[in-house]
Formats: sequence, C-alpha cells, structure tokens
Amino acid sequence: MSQTAGEAPKRLGVWRAIGFSGATLPVTAMDTALLIYLPPHLSGRLGIPLTVVGVCWALVRMLDIIVDPLLGVAIDATRTRFGRYRLWMLLGVPVAMLSTWVLFFAKPGVGPVFLVIWLLALYLARSILHMAHPAWAATLATTYNERSRLFGVMSAVSVAVIVMVLLIPSLNNALLGGKAINIELMGWFIIVFGPLSVGWAVWRTGEKLNPSKVGERPRMSDYTMLLTKPDLVRLYGASTLLTLGPGAMSALYIFFYRDNKGFTEAAASGLLIVYIMAGLVGSPLVAHLATRIGKHRTLMIATTAYSLGLTTVLFTPHASLLGNMPTMLWCGFAGVGFDLMVRSMLADLADQVRLEQGRERLSLVFALNTLTTKIATAAAVIITYPLLERIGYSPKAGAHNSVAAIDGLGWIFVGGPILFVMLGGACLIGWKMTAERHAVVRAELELKDAAAAAEAALGLAQS
Repeated sequence: MSQTAGEAPKRLGVWRAIGFSGATLPVTAMDTALLIYLPPHLSGRLGIPLTVVGVCWALVRMLDIIVDPLLGVAIDATRTRFGRYRLWMLLGVPVAMLSTWVLFFAKPGVGPVFLVIWLLALYLARSILHMAHPAWAATLATTYNERSRLFGVMSAVSVAVIVMVLLIPSLNNALLGGKAINIELMGWFIIVFGPLSVGWAVWRTGEKLNPSKVGERPRMSDYTMLLTKPDLVRLYGASTLLTLGPGAMSALYIFFYRDNKGFTEAAASGLLIVYIMAGLVGSPLVAHLATRIGKHRTLMIATTAYSLGLTTVLFTPHASLLGNMPTMLWCGFAGVGFDLMVRSMLADLADQVRLEQGRERLSLVFALNTLTTKIATAAAVIITYPLLERIGYSPKAGAHNSVAAIDGLGWIFVGGPILFVMLGGACLIGWKMTAERHAVVRAELELKDAAAAAEAALGLAQS
C-alpha cells in the first residue's frame, strides 16, 4: 500500500528543489576532500607510504562489495510513517560526522588498520546518504524530463558545495597565512554544515512511498536480475568508467599542477574552482539539452567534449592561471553532465524494474551504482599511485623529481582519463530507454499503482 510521510508535492519549485538538493552537501564535501586532498595528506603530511594508502583504499572497496547491496535491500524494505529515505538520511549523518572527525583530524603515526577502519566508516555513511538522496529524488520527480530538471538542480548545488570546499585552501592562505590545516578546515565544514543541510531537506520535503507487494519476502532472483539486466549492466559500466577517468585525475591533481605545471597548492585549488564553477553553468544547460535530444545522446556528447578538452592540458602555459583557465572551463562544463545523466537514467530504469517485479528497487539500483563508483575511485588510486612510484616520482612537497618523472606524471594524468571517459560514452550507443519508452513505463506503473491503492482501500473498508 502507499504511504505518505510529510508533504510530497508533485513538482518541487525552484527554491524547494534547491533546499532539497542541499542534502548533497555532506557527500559532495567528503568526496571532494577524499578524492583530491586526503590521499596526498595521508602520504605527504602523515607519512603513510603511497602503496599502503592504495592498498587500504582497495581493501575498503572490497568490503563495500558486500555492504552496499545489503544497504540497498535494507533501505528498500523500510516502510515507516516518517518515510523511507528521510529516515536513512538522518541515520547516515551521525556516522558521517564521527568518521570525518577521526580521519580528518588524525595525527602522524597512524597505521593501516586505523586507516581501513575509519575509511570504512566514512564510506558507510557516504553510501547511506548517496543511495537515499537520489532515490528520494526519483520519487519526487517521476517523469523523464522532470527528473532531468531536478537532478540538474542537485548537480548545480553539488558544484556550489565543491567550490566552497575548494575555496578553503585559498581562504586559509589569505586569512591564516597558509597553515597546514586545510584538511582539518574541510572537516569542520562537513561537521557543521552537513547536519544542517540534511535536516533542512528532511524537515521541508515530504516523501511518498510507492505501492508494493505486501507480505512477500525478497527473492535472490530479483537482485541477480539487476546484475544481468542488459541496460543496467551497460549503465553501470558507463558509470564505472566515467568515475574512473576523472577520479584518476583527482588523485593526481595536486601533484600534477604543483610539480608539472608549477602552481602552488593554493593556486592549484583556485584553478580547480574554475573547473568546478563551469559546472554551475553546465548543469542546467546539460539538463535542458537532455530534454531536447535525450539523456544518452547528451551524455555521449559530454564525454566527447570532455576528452577533446583534456587533450590540451599538457600544452597549456606553465604556471599561468589565465593560460590554463580555458581548458578548465571547457572540461568542467562537459564533465558535470556525467553523474547528472547517469543518476537520472538509473531512476528511469528503476521504474522499469518496479514494473517488472512489482517491488521497489530504487535504493538497490542506486546501491549497485554506488558500489561501482566506489570501486572506480579506489581503482583510480590503486592504478595511479603505484605507477607514480614505478616512474620514480616522489609526492613530498619540495622533493626533487627528474624530468622523466615529471613528464610521466603528465602522461598518466591525461592518458588514462581520456581512454576511460571515451569508453564510458561508448557504452550508451544504441540506448533504448528514451523519453517515449519511459512515458509508456510510467503510464503502466500509474495504472498498477492506482489498482493497488484501490485494493488497499477496499481491504480497509471491509476490515
């Protein structure tokens, strides 16, 4: 039977959509710090060897292979008057705050066991928040184009959060003289604003639970079907590759722009803000383009444009902010469409799964995608950091690196991401879930939901 928790409007206005999208803050801020600043912090400032950092990341991802699907099942099975996704959002916040505090404020001398335990806790919290929020969004925006709009707003808000995090080193440099506390300041940002943003979304946005079969236990075949459904496999493959490409760049970003391009860490962070800021313009435009030509075509155009822009990175002027800005603007504009389109397309496929199975599988669909992206981000560190050691590159600030090591850093920074991103776009060739097909799926779901609601009402009347 259906159930409503709070007020769940058919269409969120702009300001309510922005308020709802603010719940992306803790995950987005954690991701930015984890991908760009935490690995160099662990290896450079805390003195943990590069290979150890990579192995710890790999071990955590292997454990996630079990955790994420179980979380997806648990979230989908939750039915309370407070809601399903709102409850899990609130459960994820304390775990995120505690693990952020422990990891971001760690002192030199910590070992691999410490790192694995608290990375696992942090990624557990990230999984909960990262699954529940987009699944919740998919129940608020049910049509093909409306999903593009809402996920576009969520993407724009995420970009704004990333900019805030990236501004922290610059503000530290200007106000505190560049003290070596950037990662701690990022931790405070997450701890203070994470609960506020999630709390506001939960308070101000309702939730409607879709009708589902009552009294039937989940079957293993329902879940294995998700891993064998061709469209989902293709989209998960695309998501993995589109995370791996930029993830590899993120893991090497500080090293590349400091040692290959001659920027200070603060200047490199400022340049990265340009890349991210381009997404504020790119998010709504990419979402609008998807309503015109379809999500899969928009995603393939974005991957091609991103790769073309990335080819220019090695040829931009040394230590010149203005000379590097055009490339960063171009790639940032195109790259913002990756996650935006993938999550919106996953929501569309989840509708088809619910039509076929008669059960809600939104969280599990997103859980499996979260799993693939975690594997990809871990692989980015696992692949790139040992490669850096192999070419003789030292990540410590002020270390002397040979010309060959610096050049090798540049080719690793550019080559892999271009390959991965282009392969990710190729996964969507011949995509079948168009706006027309999704409209048919939604029409059939509405009929089934109406019948289920009528049956439930009749049962209540007779009891």
